[in-house]
Amino acid sequence: MQPYFLPYLGYFQLIAAVDAFVVYDTIKHTKKGWINRNRLLRDGADAPFTLPLAAGSDHLDVVQRQLAPTFDREKLLRQFRGAYARAPHFASAFPLVERVVRHPDDNLFRYLLHAIRAVCGHLAIATALHVASAVPANHALRGQERVLAICEALGATTYLNPPGGRALYDAGAFAARGIRLEFLEPRLDPYPQFGAPFVPALSIVDVLMFNALADARAMVFRAAAVA
Repeated sequence: MQPYFLPYLGYFQLIAAVDAFVVYDTIKHTKKGWINRNRLLRDGADAPFTLPLAAGSDHLDVVQRQLAPTFDREKLLRQFRGAYARAPHFASAFPLVERVVRHPDDNLFRYLLHAIRAVCGHLAIATALHVASAVPANHALRGQERVLAICEALGATTYLNPPGGRALYDAGAFAARGIRLEFLEPRLDPYPQFGAPFVPALSIVDVLMFNALADARAMVFRAAAVA
């Protein structure tokens, strides 16, 4: 999977549902993607937050990109504080956000990976996280063939992907290599957000701000059925 900055609940449901989760470092950063941005709740609506990046070629991989020298970590923390200071679980969730945002590494991939690991630890997700380039597979391959090579290198018998992968992967090609292809539907049940209409699929930070940690952990481990 691509790395994302403080991604939504479904991302962590997927991590929790597998034995090994592979985070891609050698993929292109796309300007219109969600790798370095996400959404929080502000005044009852979704609002973006972003990690600014240093100038770089569109051909660079995520691991080759750097955070902008002007990135103001304290400004981003103020954005979170302003959005969630009145949330019922701000006191328990905000220290995690501080630890993530204040991480000193300016390499984009390592910064994102640190955040994913920190959230997994907070949510008691014990899944092993692997950096794609460290898996002994042929990384000159692309798309489905690269996925299959990584699965084989890790000894996988099942590959679990989000529903969007149905348009990308062929179950027959996986079966021919002895690997079952399955998809996990995220479960994004509503929860109270300051008494306003529920806004789904925001950053995991939103889940942690409005739900006790035990409840947030239960939400992570109750994704919809595999199909």
